[in-house]
Amino acid sequence: MNNNKRNWFITGISSGLGKALADVVIDKGDFVIGTFRKQSQVNEFNEKHTGKAFAFLLDVTDYASIEKIVKRIQEDFLRIDVLVNNAGVGFAGAIEETSMEEIRKVFEVNFFSVLKITNEFLPFMRKQKSGHIIQISSHGGLKAFAGFGIYNASKFALEGFSEALAQEIEPLGIKLTMVEPGPFRTNFAGEGLGLAKNIIDDYSETAGAFRAKLKGVHLKQEGHPQKAAMAIFDLVVSDNPSLRLPLGKIALKTIKMKLDSVTADLKNNIKIAENAVFDD
Repeated sequence: MNNNKRNWFITGISSGLGKALADVVIDKGDFVIGTFRKQSQVNEFNEKHTGKAFAFLLDVTDYASIEKIVKRIQEDFLRIDVLVNNAGVGFAGAIEETSMEEIRKVFEVNFFSVLKITNEFLPFMRKQKSGHIIQISSHGGLKAFAGFGIYNASKFALEGFSEALAQEIEPLGIKLTMVEPGPFRTNFAGEGLGLAKNIIDDYSETAGAFRAKLKGVHLKQEGHPQKAAMAIFDLVVSDNPSLRLPLGKIALKTIKMKLDSVTADLKNNIKIAENAVFDD
């Protein structure tokens, strides 16, 4: 393998942003190691991209399989330059509408699996004294929306550990970026969207309206997956990649709304905050 090539490990490359990113990375001459949920997809991908990429079958919630794949990557590919935790699930429903089983499923994919995969690759990157971790978050990882609270919570958790991790690994030569897309034209609001089974009429104007809005924008979203993939690639090859990368006009708008709200609360409560301390 050409030593000048970067090796990327990207989860969930069957569609959407994951597929677009894998395509861009291959087109740019780097090597992709990706994951699919179906063996037929693995076989087709490996046949099509022989010498340019390689795919594994992986359910990201299967920790034993994660460990086996990372061990094999260490043995067969010797290094990983970029880890992209892309696989995730959407979920809509009011907090009270959502069962604990539904909540755990969302967190298992969006938080725990990402934490597990990241931790499995960290010894690899620490030994290299290099690497770049890309966490695919969401503008919903900074700002919450009625009807999207469980998804928001899973992405808030992702951002919480990732922000701390970025500080821990920076002295070790490892970089981390949280990518925060707004609505993108993928299957996120279609097949990829989970819905709370329980519906409570009292939430029809909040969570119910949000569910209807999501369904209404399916395949009409502003975000362009290929352009987002190119933006991520450009970030990785840049000299000083940022901690956060918002993508899309809506993401910029909603993140600014959150920052403005927090700033206003800080300003309105400065005296209260300053007085809640010992006088000595």
